[in-house]
Amino acid sequence: MENELKSHHTRLKQIPLESLIAGRQNEVLSACSWTVNLARQHLDDEADQALLDFAEHRNLGAAIENMFIGEHVNESEDRPALHWALRTTENEDTPASMRVRESLDSVFRFADQVRSGDILPGIKAILHLGIGGSDLGPRLLYDAFSYDHRDGIRVRFASNVDPMDLNRQLIGLNPETTLVVAVSKSFTSEETRYNLDRTVHWLKARLGDRWQKHVAIVTAAQDKAKEWLEEPSDQIFELPSSVGGRYSLWSAASLSCIVAFGSAWFRNFLKGAREMDEHFRTTPLKDNIPVRLALIDYWNMTVRGIESEMVLAYSNALRVLPAYLQQLLLESNGKSMSSNGEPATDRTIVAHWGGEGTIGQHSYHQWLHQGTSDFASEFVVAVRQDADGSGSNSLIAHALAQAEVLANGYSREEILADEPDLSPEIVNQKVIRGGHPSVIIANREFKPKSVGSLLAMYEHRTFVAGRLWQVNSFDQWGVERGKKQASRIKQALSDNLECADPITQSLVSYFKDS
Repeated sequence: MENELKSHHTRLKQIPLESLIAGRQNEVLSACSWTVNLARQHLDDEADQALLDFAEHRNLGAAIENMFIGEHVNESEDRPALHWALRTTENEDTPASMRVRESLDSVFRFADQVRSGDILPGIKAILHLGIGGSDLGPRLLYDAFSYDHRDGIRVRFASNVDPMDLNRQLIGLNPETTLVVAVSKSFTSEETRYNLDRTVHWLKARLGDRWQKHVAIVTAAQDKAKEWLEEPSDQIFELPSSVGGRYSLWSAASLSCIVAFGSAWFRNFLKGAREMDEHFRTTPLKDNIPVRLALIDYWNMTVRGIESEMVLAYSNALRVLPAYLQQLLLESNGKSMSSNGEPATDRTIVAHWGGEGTIGQHSYHQWLHQGTSDFASEFVVAVRQDADGSGSNSLIAHALAQAEVLANGYSREEILADEPDLSPEIVNQKVIRGGHPSVIIANREFKPKSVGSLLAMYEHRTFVAGRLWQVNSFDQWGVERGKKQASRIKQALSDNLECADPITQSLVSYFKDS
């Protein structure tokens, strides 16, 4: 099957993207209030069908169903991936999903009690401590919807072990009116424990023995959290072990946002994700948005060999989306070994990055249009209408224009038609070669439901792409080695231990001498 896809690539790379687009005008999918335009790809009907045949060859239908029935799709850790279960309803419960879904019950009760003043009356701010998936998901949600709740409880985030991060976030906070939420699945993340210990010291200096009521902990290691607290607490919330960190924003990990925005807001967010789950599970592969996008990822990254992919968020509310997706996509599928422990036979995911439109147009878009790299881009256009529509219309226009120019370029003939008196040298410098594929993911309404379905789509797309590359999208062994080495080097910085690596040792000596 892989050889067939490569033969299609050999055939199609001789055809200009503009010509291919002409035959793909109907490549538009819609679901869960999102419209996805797939027309601008180096594909034709024959290559598209080959990709769908490849999906069948990889047995994607069975893989999707296995995840939803609770099979151990996380093979290396021998457990299911049940993040989707947080989005189910009572009448959809299975033995695998019920306990996961019910982990949210105590979260909703606590959030409602804080908001009503029954617990900690007068809370005005939340300090959220976490890193990776324990930070990026809630940070994305808060940044996306804080404008809609600007008169309510404010949330600040500290994730870095650099002391300056927490120092900045503590400025202006009053311990009496602050709730601290610490999120760590293992309750061993160095950055989170460091920031939590420092924050508790800050609380104790003002609150004395009352500090513990101002701390809520979200973790899968509840025994460790109880031991750390030293006293019983009903403010320890479960992060189910079958929910990976980068898939955890649907869980108690988003406690800060649930307190800030309310349970009804979060239930709407979950409802949108649930609708995408249903689309993903029941829609034929050809019309299935996560599947088709994952097949395009495989086509561009593995078959065509692009160097990077970027998400361009034409929505100020989604400005954190590129950073969130970096972790979701790269930590999930940045693997060179397949699930059976053998080297991956295919080139897997490539560099993924992005930014906020239209801001990026005034920096790296020059490189996109006239640089020498081969890449694919994705435009996420989610509109918040302004009073007269002028700002929204400008945002939409810029997004559509950038995608159009990336694909079609700007030829010598077009340049001379616009500016007939230009010298040949300047004309050459203005030429834009085009030929860059893109996807446009568009929504005319920006609501919690629509964001929920968007993020669930990216999760399912990640899972499908992992199955196409035959890697496990739910582990992250590459992260662990660096943590262990950092622990050893930290010891060397404080003690007289020697580092095995001579360059590391020389730098340890440099910092110890300062």
